[in-house]
Amino acid sequence: MAGRNYTDLIAWQKSMDLAQELYRATARFPKEEMYGLTSQLRRAAVSVPSNIAEGQGRRTTGAFLQHLSIAHGSLRETETQMLLAARLGYLSDKAAASLMKQAGEVGRLITGLANSLSRSSAEL
Repeated sequence: MAGRNYTDLIAWQKSMDLAQELYRATARFPKEEMYGLTSQLRRAAVSVPSNIAEGQGRRTTGAFLQHLSIAHGSLRETETQMLLAARLGYLSDKAAASLMKQAGEVGRLITGLANSLSRSSAEL
């Protein structure tokens, strides 16, 4: 990934959008959840673009792939917590559906990036 910055990666850009939307959505969660689900959901969401950025900054494709795997795991954690928030009534059905759609797009982008890196490294 020499010559590219992590901010150029669409997966990073879209995961930042998702994290931003989740911060906005969780601002409306009950105050008693500030140190519970609100905090947990925010940390999981922030972990996605953070791991993409960290992985891109590593010197090897293998390290980048490992961080993309971690980012994907954090994305699944985020999705699970969003679904729980919806079940608890903290997110409307419409908000939850929109956030899950964004998360699905981020997941596809991470997978595509990982597949592209794997193909590129196999060609070397």
